[in-house]
Formats: sequence, structure tokens, C-alpha cells
Amino acid sequence: MSQGDFKLPPDPDLEKTFQLDGYLKTYEHEIRRRYKCFYDLVTKIEKNEGSLEKFSRGYQIFGVHRKEDNSIVATEWAPGAAGMYLRGDFNNWEFDEKYAFRRGDFGRWHLTIAPNPDGSSPIKHESKLKLGVRLHNGSIVDRICPWAKMVARPKTVPIFEQIFWDPPENQRYKFKNAHPRLTSGLKIYESHVGIASWEGKVASYKEFTQNVIPRIADLGYNAIQLMAVMEHAYYASFGYQVTSFFAASSRYGNPEELKELIDVAHSKGIIVLLDVVHSHASKNTVDGLNQFDGTNSCYFHDGPRGTHDLWDSRLFNYTEWEVLRFLLSNLRWWIEEYRFDGFRFDGVTSMLYHSHGMGHGFSGHYDEYFGLNTDTDSLVYLMVSNHLLHSLYADFVITVAEEVSGMPLLCRPLIEGGAGFDYRLAMAIPDVWIKTLKHSSDEEWDLDVIIHTLTNRRYGEKCIAYAESHDQALVGDKTIAFWLMDKDMYTHMSVVSGDNLVIDRGIALHKMIRLITIGLGGEAYLNFIGNEFGHPEWLDFPRIGNNESFHYARRQFNLVDDKNLKYRFLNNFDRAMIHLESKYNFLQHHQNYVSLKHQDDKVIVFERADILVFIFNFHPNKSYADYKIGVQVPGTYKVVLDSDAEEFGGHKRLDHNVVYRTFPEPWNNRANHIFVYIPSRTAIVLAKID
Repeated sequence: MSQGDFKLPPDPDLEKTFQLDGYLKTYEHEIRRRYKCFYDLVTKIEKNEGSLEKFSRGYQIFGVHRKEDNSIVATEWAPGAAGMYLRGDFNNWEFDEKYAFRRGDFGRWHLTIAPNPDGSSPIKHESKLKLGVRLHNGSIVDRICPWAKMVARPKTVPIFEQIFWDPPENQRYKFKNAHPRLTSGLKIYESHVGIASWEGKVASYKEFTQNVIPRIADLGYNAIQLMAVMEHAYYASFGYQVTSFFAASSRYGNPEELKELIDVAHSKGIIVLLDVVHSHASKNTVDGLNQFDGTNSCYFHDGPRGTHDLWDSRLFNYTEWEVLRFLLSNLRWWIEEYRFDGFRFDGVTSMLYHSHGMGHGFSGHYDEYFGLNTDTDSLVYLMVSNHLLHSLYADFVITVAEEVSGMPLLCRPLIEGGAGFDYRLAMAIPDVWIKTLKHSSDEEWDLDVIIHTLTNRRYGEKCIAYAESHDQALVGDKTIAFWLMDKDMYTHMSVVSGDNLVIDRGIALHKMIRLITIGLGGEAYLNFIGNEFGHPEWLDFPRIGNNESFHYARRQFNLVDDKNLKYRFLNNFDRAMIHLESKYNFLQHHQNYVSLKHQDDKVIVFERADILVFIFNFHPNKSYADYKIGVQVPGTYKVVLDSDAEEFGGHKRLDHNVVYRTFPEPWNNRANHIFVYIPSRTAIVLAKID
């Protein structure tokens, strides 16, 4: 870990900000006000805690710890409690005054337990623990330590309990690999450990490490985004109702096995991002943060501001000192303890606005972003988080915002008045694909709308493009493969089942949609586990409504491994597409030039990375011979990716030995042109070879 540079100027430097977007000049006062709130908070933390770095190491103080002399010390923050006890296996679950906490300052409670007479620790590794919180009416309620490193649920009881995770030195995982560095554009494989098996069960960290990471490496993705790792009591919440923020979900294995997963990914040059949920928390009380000290506030706002009605969850009070310590320490914990390389912050839109973005279409007018609806407290928390992370881990950390409103400056540096994120998700892109497939025939596809959506992003703020993520895979929606092929996937995906127009169209468009999305849609790319090979079924976790079935809570990798099925063609294409980016690094070339979008011909042509030309013919039945397209850079070009190739399930209508030489006559606002053959429903990428 680097020591970090936490120095902040008292005022932002907005010269570059206004150069990038002159319209922001109107809102200069508000941009400066937000920065001042951020600056004042960091200054206050530095003054009262010694440093932001020290402040964010709360996990070393709070919670239950074994000291070097084998004594146990525990510190909790529960300002509304009348008393507190620690009980568990170690004292036969008794409420013993010997294990009562003493009240300290600022709502803190403290407990020290001496070593056993033989010098051993009074609380053993994997002991079960609970906190007993005495309320002001005299009753005692069970709670789990908010800082618990591991919690687990007995098979016969639907409530989680704390496991004291303190393995002997020889059982602790020892990291062997450093944090990887990106050598090409960020290409994310969004993953959920529990569904990462074809079997009807909850898969494990071990199985993901052994079976899925090699697939990810083979495909060429250089990042894994792990979902649903922070412990959540309800499996079907997809990890979005967090109950224990410092505990890696025990349903997949133990903490040491998660560390091994991350280290093995690092050994293959793959970075690992954690899907972190700081936008809200589960309403559970016995095994969650809700009413931890017996009051309706503590970690959350009291009253309506503390509840998200749509999500049925609690909302953090980002103005509370110990809540800030808790959340900032949580970010440090996942990096320091598990070696995660960064975070995808969930629900950022919900955090940014008092309305949580609900019922708001966001027209793009700047008043929507710089008005009273913006929640300054939440925004400042996100700014402090990015400041902390990028100061401490500047050489590797990546932060991503799941944000749909288009808040300006979200992905600009703090010194420029921004929020400091590295990337935001381009959440409008999957929507336009679903709407197109759902409401338009192939002849009616509106290329203007598609191109506008793929290119409509703020200049200088990096976006992660994706055709679909876990959102589109969940029950209630349909994946792109399902929209394209639906029931025919069950009967005609065999290579011996004969020709089928639905499957032929679906395979062709599945490849083209992904290629134009990665080629035109952003500065990074994301794919959800299994969708690269057109996974045939949706995602539905076991719940009462489906009789607790695991049938849809699994990824059927056995299908792509079967050489008699056509899923392998989609997988082959995804691998070639991802490796093409790694070779030419085109995602890091921010802007591209769309030289042609011909609505009637259904042809799109654009350039990227100076030497790549992407050509798409979306027409369902028209192929074009000697089609004239513009090319800026003169020279000789050759096909480096062809969606119609045989190994991708295509009709192999192109001769890859053909070279294309430019002619020095301008065309479509480009300095040169070439003539190409473009088969119907085919995408081609040409690269300059001399």
C-alpha cells in the first residue's frame, strides 16, 4: 500500500472544467460550494482524527479482536443503547456481568476479556458470538457486531450469527501476487460466485477459482466484477440487501478461500472489483444494522429520509461521524484484507438525489443536477471515498459509478470540481437494445437512435459500455439471446438440427450487437457471466415463489463446452472480440468517428484507434458488393475480425486473404476511400497493415 497524498487545495481549479464544458460556467457557484463541503469535511476529519488514513482504519479498533497477549478487546458504537453484553460459545450464551461493556465517550462501548489462566484466548477461532443490547425499557435484544468478519446461518435457523474468524497462522491465506495493472482497455466479466456452476446449488469460491477464472482468462477479460460478496441474509436479493458489511458471504466458503480466488485472478493479470453497496442496507434487525442500538437512527436517518420505500431498505446518515468512519473503513477493509482492486458503487443515482431518481426521467438540463434535489451529504461522501481511495492506492485502484441520471463531473477529478470516479456505467445502452428488439422489425431498426445512444456520453468522462448486464438477465426481463431466439434455443441450437431462420438471425445479431457496443459505446466494456455464449435461460434465485428451486440460479457452462451445440460459436466470437481489443487497445482511444449510418442500407461505418475500421451491415437480406466507404488513414487494410466466419457460426462469405487498398479521393468526410463486400447481417473489422 502506498502512503498516499491527502493534500487538498482549499479551492478547485475549474479552468479545465469549463474548457471541457462551457455550459458548466453558469453553475460555478454550486460546483465550488460542493467542493467546499468536501474540503471542510476532510479538513475536519484530519483535525479531529489525526488523518483521513487513520480515520479509515476503524476495523482495527471496532468489533471483537484478539490481542497479541491473547486477551480479547471489543469496541462498539451504540449511542442509543442502555447497556451491552458479549455472549457466545465461550460463556454458554449467558448474559454475564463479567462480559458487560462499559460506556465510553461519544456513544462507544468497551469490553476487555483477560486471557485464560493457561495464556490461551478465551474466544476460540470459529466460536459463535452475539451482542446483547440492553434497551432503555430494560429488555435485551440480540444483535450482530456491525464489524463482524464472518457470519453464517445454521441450516435449521433463518438468522445469521457471528463467527469469530481468527484462524491460526498456518491456515491464513498468504498472497503471492501484486495488484495487476491494466495494459489495455478495461474489459469486465461481471460475475456472481453462487451461480457459477451448471449444477443446481450454490457454487463456492473454490469452484469459481478452479472452473471460472480459467474461462475468463481464456476469453481475454482483464477484470472481474464480483457481485453479492458482502453478506446478505436473503440470497434472492442478489446481494443488494446487505446485512454484514465487513463479512464475505459464507454461503460460498470462508474468507481465506475468497482471498485465494482474488490472488489466482491476479496471477493471470486480472483485476477484481467488488460490487459495494453503500447506498442502502437491509431492514433486518437481529442480523443486520437496522435499530442496532435499539433506536430507529444510529447508522441511518430517522424518519422518512432513512427509508427507501421502493427498495424496502434503510438509508445511511452520511453526516454522522461514526457512519462515515464505518463506510470509509469498509472500503479500506476490502482492499487491505482481501486485495480487491477497486469498487463498482451500487445505486449512485439513488444516493445523489433526495428523490432517489424515482419518477424522474432526467432530460439532461443542468438545473436537474445542480438544484435542490441533489443530496449534498451523499455526494460529499462519494467525493471523500474517491479521495481516500485514489490517494492511498493511486497506482491501481478503479472506482465505477452505477449512475443513470448523467450527473456532470461525476467522473472528473476532485480538483476539477468532480466526484472523482474513474468510470460510469452507460446504462442507456442496454435499454435501447431491448427496445429495438422488442418493438421494431429488422427493417425498422433506427440507426440514428442506436448510434446516438452509443455515442451520447460526456466528453472527458469515461463510460463502461455493455449490451446487457445482470439487470437484463433477471426474471422480469429477457436477455438479448432470449429476445432474439427464445423457444427455438431449446430445439435448434444443435449443429445437427438443421437450418433455422430464427437461430441464424439470432446468432448473427447477437455478435453484431456486442461488437458495435464495445466498438462505439465507451472507454470500457462489461459482460455478465454466461451472456457471452448466449445463455439460454434467465436468472431466478431460489425463493418461495419458485419452490426454492435452483434451476435458474446457475450458469450452464456445460452447454458451451458441448461441441455439438452452437453456443460455442458465440463464445468463440466473444473471445476473438475481446482479444482484438487487447491487441489494438481501441477502448483507450476515447473518441471515434462515425463516417456512415445509412438508414435504408442499414450500414454503419466508424473508425477507432486510427487504424481500425468497423463495418456493420444490419440489413436482413441485402449484401453489398464493392460498397464504397470512407477511410481517413491511407494504406492497406485487411480483415481482422469477421462475424460471418465459420468458427463463429457464420456463412463464411468473405475471403480473408483479400487486402483493401485506399484510394486518395475523399468520401463521407474522410480523406480516402475503399471498396468492400459486406454480406447481410455481418460485421467486419479492418486493420491497417502497412
